[in-house]
Amino acid sequence: MKFGRFGLADAAGIVLAHGMRVGGRTFRKGRVLSAADLDLLEREGLGSVTGARIDATDVVEDAAALAAARALAGPGARVGAPFTGRCNVFASVDGLFLVRAPDVDRFNGAGEALTVATLPAPRAVREGEMLATVKVIPFAVSGDVLDRALAGLDPQEPALRVAAFEPTAAAIIQTRLPPTKESVLEKTSRVLRSRVEALRGRVVDEVHCDHDAGAVALAVGRTLDAGARLVMIVGASAIVDRGDVIPGGVVEAGGEVLHFGMPVDPGNLLLLARCRGRPVLGLPGCARSPALNGLDQVLERLAAGLEVTPRDIMAMGVGGLLKGATARSGPHRGPRPHRDSQEARRDSHGSGAREAGPARAPNVSALVPAAGRSTRMGPVNKLLAPFDGRAMVRHVVEQLTGSSVRPIVVVTGHEAERVREALDGAGASFVHNPAYREGLSGSIRAGLAALPESAEAALVCLGDMPLVTPEHVERLVAAFDPDEGREICVPVFEGKRGNPVLFARRFFEEMAAVRGDVGARHLIGEYEEYVCEVAMDDRAVLLDVDSPQALREIEEQL
Repeated sequence: MKFGRFGLADAAGIVLAHGMRVGGRTFRKGRVLSAADLDLLEREGLGSVTGARIDATDVVEDAAALAAARALAGPGARVGAPFTGRCNVFASVDGLFLVRAPDVDRFNGAGEALTVATLPAPRAVREGEMLATVKVIPFAVSGDVLDRALAGLDPQEPALRVAAFEPTAAAIIQTRLPPTKESVLEKTSRVLRSRVEALRGRVVDEVHCDHDAGAVALAVGRTLDAGARLVMIVGASAIVDRGDVIPGGVVEAGGEVLHFGMPVDPGNLLLLARCRGRPVLGLPGCARSPALNGLDQVLERLAAGLEVTPRDIMAMGVGGLLKGATARSGPHRGPRPHRDSQEARRDSHGSGAREAGPARAPNVSALVPAAGRSTRMGPVNKLLAPFDGRAMVRHVVEQLTGSSVRPIVVVTGHEAERVREALDGAGASFVHNPAYREGLSGSIRAGLAALPESAEAALVCLGDMPLVTPEHVERLVAAFDPDEGREICVPVFEGKRGNPVLFARRFFEEMAAVRGDVGARHLIGEYEEYVCEVAMDDRAVLLDVDSPQALREIEEQL
């Protein structure tokens, strides 16, 4: 890769190093300059640009980031689409995030052009939470460097994976002494049940018994007979030795003590035992509280189907000081809150702070206008015209279901029942636009009103663009980042802007205010500073069906 300043006569294909605003248009960093771009720059009086020319032996940033992310990610991890040399990895299940740290270190040591950053691990995560981000620092990386980095990764032992939480049948045993209050037992039960249920488990039995080894032994036997795969014992008095009441009861029930104590605070007095091949835990007193403690670290591993050994517990000291940590009862829950319209407008640069929380994939919904009369197609409703063996609108919706956008809201109007029938079982939800004769704006207004509050953005996808694929959609979703000012994401092929277009929630109010047979594309011109052009590899984003001839031409391309 050659980096420097290039005269316009030699700048075709150069990757722009710094963003600029020219002739009323914003050219962002990373734009590959086309002949049309250079003509505009010359008309505006510029003689040169700073950028990078990619060599034949280089791998461009997006391709390198995607290859690296795919090599790093294993089961339970989903690789997002790359954008500006970054490719994020997300959890595809609720579970425990696990990292092979030596593999990550070797990857990062392959060359300064390649980096991967991960969450601390092991860590309980929720589906959709970001696990790692791969970033290619320059605009391209040497093919040799990329090969060396990937050669150090073993596909049989992935560097990043999520062990899914499995439904676990658990039992709770609480011992009592004369001073023990019933309210304490009830509170402890609620806290422990909440922990188990947050990890997809359920409590199948609960026993209260005297604080006596014999009574504990009987309770352990009863809970195992009831089908418990995990037994948790909370003593009226804390365990202070391997020979104490609770470990003694486990041994009397036919079990064995594997380890007592752990280098985690709070949580030091945890007992790890086994009976009939099933784990039995003697809990420290801090387990009565919802605050994060050593029990959580053990439960998460067990819920993910991982064996917990004495060596595992003894290795928990680094990061084991948990005093003052917030409560945790499983993966972080809830969507990232969106900013309301007024707040977003006060933040004219699109960089307002969000509430702290785990990074995750954005909540993007799809809006498919399917209410029009398609008068240019003649007597045929183009959305119901056969394409690749099914109605065109069904083909479009099925392509969307292969992406991460949810929900997919279809707006009906003209021939509403036929459209619904064509989409039966396709995974879409519906809203009707009774004013469909007024044009596209009414469908957009009806569709936006039907989106969930959690939707941070809407992808407006026309029902007559059957060549748009999940890969096109994922590139737009990957580009969306309000914190970096990328709030309207537009697909581009060979310098021409197409569809679908992704709009941040902050624009919903203005989109709903439009009237007539027009959509929301005028916002692209009005808010150019928030527009992100996303380069596509083919013409699919430019091709819609407006006539029988157009349909025949697209079918031939397919």
